[in-house]
Amino acid sequence: MSVTQKIENLLSTNRVLLFMKGTPDFPQCGFSGQAVQILDACRANYKHFNIFEDEEVREGLKTYSNWPTYPQLYIRGELIGGSDIMKDLYNKGELAKMLAAVGA
Repeated sequence: MSVTQKIENLLSTNRVLLFMKGTPDFPQCGFSGQAVQILDACRANYKHFNIFEDEEVREGLKTYSNWPTYPQLYIRGELIGGSDIMKDLYNKGELAKMLAAVGA
């Protein structure tokens, strides 16, 4: 399976997926920690993928998404953005609406 297929499989099997450094219980960078806090504040039902556990996905996702940094939030396979965009959407009340729209 190619890295693109692996990424597409992850995205197709998870309505809301956060590619992050570490885990929600132990984020390994401040931006990933902030992303988790935002999703938790929205009471979101989401899955995470620790990019440190798969070098191929970590590097391949940068090309796939054309987004060079982590975390990366996807809703229904669509890249929403990193923690700054998540924070902005959260502050506007839009992130909660996006998550509710997919039952997350």
